[in-house]
Amino acid sequence: MDNFTIKRKLIILYVFCVITPLILTDSVIGGITYQWEKERQQHEMENIASAVQYSLSNEIDSASRFAKSIYTSKYIDDFLRHTYETPLDYYTKYQRFFKDTLLLAEIGQNNMQLTLYADNDTIVSGSEFQKVSEVKGEEWYTYLVDSQMKRTLYAGFEESGTAGSQSRRKIFFLQRLNFYGETDNVLRLEIDYSSLVRRLEKMNYDTDIFICQGDKIILSNGKKGSVAKDFDTFTDYDGIGYAEHMSVYGQELELYVMKPKTGIVQAMIRHFPFILLLLLVNVLLPLSMVYCINHSFTERIGELSAVFDRVDDDKLVEIWNVRGMDEIGGLMRNYNRMVRRMNDLIQNMYKNKIKEQEMIVARQNAELLALHSQINPHFLFNALESIRMHSIIKHEMETADMVERLAVLQRQYVEWQDDSVRIEKEMDFVQTYLELQKYRFGDKLSFELDVEESCKDYVIPKLSIVTFVENACVHGIESKATAGWIFVRIYTRKDQLCLEIEDTGNGMDEEETESLKQRMADANIEMLKGKGRVGIVNACLRLKMVSKDEVSFDVDSEQGVGTLILVKIPLRYVTKEENNAESIIGG
Repeated sequence: MDNFTIKRKLIILYVFCVITPLILTDSVIGGITYQWEKERQQHEMENIASAVQYSLSNEIDSASRFAKSIYTSKYIDDFLRHTYETPLDYYTKYQRFFKDTLLLAEIGQNNMQLTLYADNDTIVSGSEFQKVSEVKGEEWYTYLVDSQMKRTLYAGFEESGTAGSQSRRKIFFLQRLNFYGETDNVLRLEIDYSSLVRRLEKMNYDTDIFICQGDKIILSNGKKGSVAKDFDTFTDYDGIGYAEHMSVYGQELELYVMKPKTGIVQAMIRHFPFILLLLLVNVLLPLSMVYCINHSFTERIGELSAVFDRVDDDKLVEIWNVRGMDEIGGLMRNYNRMVRRMNDLIQNMYKNKIKEQEMIVARQNAELLALHSQINPHFLFNALESIRMHSIIKHEMETADMVERLAVLQRQYVEWQDDSVRIEKEMDFVQTYLELQKYRFGDKLSFELDVEESCKDYVIPKLSIVTFVENACVHGIESKATAGWIFVRIYTRKDQLCLEIEDTGNGMDEEETESLKQRMADANIEMLKGKGRVGIVNACLRLKMVSKDEVSFDVDSEQGVGTLILVKIPLRYVTKEENNAESIIGG
């Protein structure tokens, strides 16, 4: 396929993706239409279920609200609990009760029958008020007690108990009246069953609707018997089109919407004109579209191909006639943006980068030379001062030995062909320097050097440790009246090389300690122009340069106790000498 022209590919696409599928179009469209109609009927049944559930819930919620107003009425609770002296006393308060309340009006407005059952033997059973003892054997009361619920819904068939009254299906909303304390008082609201049935019938749905409690049909839209007959049993489970579970105040109900009487095939016949239109569109529209798409594709892709053929030129060429908002048009615009970007990168990244690198190298060399020039006189003057002071005080020929040691140090100071040195060699310089200082301080200075064997071949900037040791002598031991120690420890922790320089000199206060720590962390060329601990700044700056600012410095000091400086360098920047042919600065 990759060797075919776009025009031929589109023809193949039309044959295999349009003409061939037409053979199966009728069955596919028929299946789609069948599924469409099935989903429509399913959606319609879901809507019916939602409407019925809303209607039933609205009616029951109305009873619930009315029951709640009675449940929370202190006046009604007092009336039910009051002990009446005689039937006449009860009748008098009964008349006053209905005169003082709107209970009868609310009953009529809500189209419900109300009965209050009181655990009070002094009331006279009749009309709206009854004794609980008289109904304790009835099914609805037993159901309320067994359910242990404060309120619930009950559907049952109530047999006629008196002459002239009819047996009929009933739905009660039951409410315990224990808001103001435990009691057996009960409210029974009879919801108009016929009204619920008529409400379902008025919805005029062309399908049967059943609300069932288990297999018992509680409500239906008039298709299952008379109100005066006991509830029927639901058996037509195969005819259910949609089912939904409802939990209504403790009653677990099932809502069944039966399948429509009008079949799906009959409904599909109504869509025949639409099916015919689809068949025509499948044939005619692709023919015209293939021609237009072929023209749109081939011409613009040819232009893209032409400019891509020139990518080997020094400068990429833009497409001058960009048109279309489709993917090809977007590709052409993106190509132009890429061309402009690439041309800028060729200018900036390849031509200007060389000049930029030259400037960086020159600047680094200048900074390094500046650092070197700061270090040489600094150490030389301190060493010579030690010799001078010893000569004046002792008047001894031991000065020759001191000069010999000084020569070792001075030779290291002036040899700057390589700014890196093995830790083992650096520690030799440290020991030479400390032995020189011991001539000066005598028993006042003691020192101890501890280097892990694995650390001796690591490479660090030259004179880094010596600088910190010199700082410990001058600012720690020299100014202290009593004897002091200097400890140098070199070891590794995890992936870092740790340099510890500790003295037991005078130490520093918290403010001076923080100032030194900040100068070490912020060390730069400008600081070398100032005064005060320039050697420390120099060493810190070179360590920052070789570690790309990943070195860390910590200072811990206490006046009269001493100072500890801890330097941590990632091991990847202090590669062992035998594995590193280049210097650290060069690397």
